[in-house]
Amino acid sequence: MYNDLPAGVKSSITRSISSVFEKYMAEIGWQEDRFQLEEFMALWQHYIRNNASWYAKVPDAVKADPAFHQEIADRMNQSFDKVLSEPPSEEQIERIERLQNELGTDITYSCKAEAAYVENRLAAEQKKQGSPN
Repeated sequence: MYNDLPAGVKSSITRSISSVFEKYMAEIGWQEDRFQLEEFMALWQHYIRNNASWYAKVPDAVKADPAFHQEIADRMNQSFDKVLSEPPSEEQIERIERLQNELGTDITYSCKAEAAYVENRLAAEQKKQGSPN
């Protein structure tokens, strides 16, 4: 069923999963022990019903089919794995190290999306402290 969808719809589904996953992880401070699949699913369902243009392009019969739900669950697992396995860029690492040196912090991160979260958090802290950079 999923494979029968137009390529653009499949890409949009994957992007929505990744985007909402990254947003959810940021909301829980990238603390993996706080991850609750039910919370993520509620956030994702809200997003697809209110913000995803692809949702209206999937026939209701497909959306109601348990096989489609299993295919989406498989796509979610693949998307989670991809987000969690993409390493931070060298530029991200350099910026985070600089910020951590300035702020005296030692926050660990393991993937590109988490690094973006850490960098934003550190930049906000730097701004709050009134640092010049």
